[in-house]
Amino acid sequence: MDVNKTIKELEVALKEALDGVEKIEALQDVKAQFIGKKADLSLLMRHMKDLPNEEKPAFGQTINEAKQRFSALIEARRETILAKKMANKLKKETIDVTLPGPSYTLGTPHLLRKITAEIEDLFMGMGYLVKEGPEIESDELNFEKLNLPKEHPARDMQDSFYLTEDTLLRTHTSPVQVRTMLEYGGAKPVKIICPGVVYRRDDDDATHSHQFMQVEGLVVDEKTSLSDLKGTLLAVAKHMFGEDRKIRLRPSYFPFTEPSFEVDVTCSQCDGDGCSMCKQTGYIEILGAGMVHNNVLEASGYDSSRYQGFAFGMGVERIAMLKYGIDDIRHFYVNDLRFNHQFKGGKS
Repeated sequence: MDVNKTIKELEVALKEALDGVEKIEALQDVKAQFIGKKADLSLLMRHMKDLPNEEKPAFGQTINEAKQRFSALIEARRETILAKKMANKLKKETIDVTLPGPSYTLGTPHLLRKITAEIEDLFMGMGYLVKEGPEIESDELNFEKLNLPKEHPARDMQDSFYLTEDTLLRTHTSPVQVRTMLEYGGAKPVKIICPGVVYRRDDDDATHSHQFMQVEGLVVDEKTSLSDLKGTLLAVAKHMFGEDRKIRLRPSYFPFTEPSFEVDVTCSQCDGDGCSMCKQTGYIEILGAGMVHNNVLEASGYDSSRYQGFAFGMGVERIAMLKYGIDDIRHFYVNDLRFNHQFKGGKS
């Protein structure tokens, strides 16, 4: 038989078969048909036994070279199919970089968290440390070391959630001030603010809540004066409500300070002229403050003949309500995202 002629005919048939193949699966069938174990090319090897020994090497070499050419043709077709498949995929998945990207709605910190952070930034800029403490406190730290012994009538001002006879949910963040003074051992100055959540037994309404946030401040050293307190509170008022704000201090009573004051800021609605919002007084109360009572200093290890200090406490909700004209404290706690998004700023 003429093996070269047979191989040439098989090669022509292979090329024709490959021209119509568009999928890898079909290519596998063509491969099995032309170079598989049962392919005509492979079956030609059966004729080798009928050849003289001197012709067998050349015959075998011819078959092997044909297999290599057939394999090369099949592999070339494979690469063509894969390249075409990739081109189609890229065409379908093409990204137009000139189109605007998708718009994502960004979250925002809660308004109370934003106000607290703003106050913290102000005081850290003035050299204060930010201190925190547990929300479950001992009666001793929450009351007794703040000049409020058991049965003291002023405790009624802070109707409390007691957990046991001697532990309660803190009614203010003042225990953090006590903890800091005890930590310092009465031996070095104190300059801190104490933000956090506090609890009091109260009926929730538009201006009251059984849970609210405070930021209290304490400064203790050998030269602190009432003028330092007033200057600090004026800086707070200007920072939170505007540079044109003024403050006034009205005598009041707190068991842990003496003298004690209620601090008012000029009304932003009428600029101090008097309106319905400030009840024609021109001022709105924002916080309480005073000079630290000697008994409080002594109870925490400070020599009151050497050290003196001032303290203040502000409600974060009240600051936020006055700053943004919010009429109901309950808005802060009902988890209505529409309320929070009002104070987001920027684009959604």
